[in-house]
Amino acid sequence: METATYINNSLFLTYRPLNASMADKTVYETCRHMPEVILFYLGLQFINMFLGIPANLMVLWLIFKNKGDSSTSDIFIIHLAVLDTFFCLIPPLELANLVYLTTSSTWYVLRFFYGVKDSSPLFLSCICLDRYMAVRHPITFTKLKDRPHRPVCAGVMWLITLVYAVLKCVGTIPSFEKVFTIMILAAFAFMVFCNISILWALQQSGPGRDEMHPVKKRAFKMVLIILAIIVFNYFPPVALFPFQAYFSPEVFKCYIHYIAFGFMDISSSIQPMLYLSREPPKCPACCCKGCTNDETETTELRSEASTVYTVTE
Repeated sequence: METATYINNSLFLTYRPLNASMADKTVYETCRHMPEVILFYLGLQFINMFLGIPANLMVLWLIFKNKGDSSTSDIFIIHLAVLDTFFCLIPPLELANLVYLTTSSTWYVLRFFYGVKDSSPLFLSCICLDRYMAVRHPITFTKLKDRPHRPVCAGVMWLITLVYAVLKCVGTIPSFEKVFTIMILAAFAFMVFCNISILWALQQSGPGRDEMHPVKKRAFKMVLIILAIIVFNYFPPVALFPFQAYFSPEVFKCYIHYIAFGFMDISSSIQPMLYLSREPPKCPACCCKGCTNDETETTELRSEASTVYTVTE
């Protein structure tokens, strides 16, 4: 007889047989016929630790250093960098738990960390929405620029994150894994929509011009890269988890789960590295004035220069 307990990055399915001898097996021993998958996953987790922690700390340092030249999305990037730094601390405990430990107590700590990471798409969605408003609705964006709604929104995201992580840590709520599936599907669809809408707006040429303005062209390339990274990181769980019932429990817990979450978790390193490698637009606001006589387009270009180039995490 077996009891199923969901304990992973968001959906790890581990079977804890009531038979004592079986219960003494580690996760690595249980999946010993597919050790390369677990090793692949652990390798990505340690990349997160050695690369993600300094990268996220550097992002935080740069944002606080350049407060006078910050963008509206920086508040969400700060919170996301803090969240990713927190998540990048777990690889040593996770290695010990998967390979050496048979006690269930460490899963409570790991489930909390996993719950925190599961909620990172919420902050990503806020960043995408901020960029979407700046490009698609620049007038409304300008009116809301100095409003305190962004700190309030970040506070709400943290409240949802902590409640979700605590409930995941408890691990006794039936079908709780469906919450993550719904959340990741909704967040992924929203982020893709926002970025595709931005790309569509940027590719439109200005009045009297057949070619895309250089500032728009640079922004277009950057947003396209961002969209590709979002798909790379989040498409595997989006594509696989809704079809969990079609996989055998053994294949899902030893193979599908680690592949999907390996790609999702490496975002803790890729996103801050992308932020650090971004190049600010060379054309200052004063130059943009001479690029067009249309006042509305000038406002849009300034918004793109200040917001679209603030690379989303």
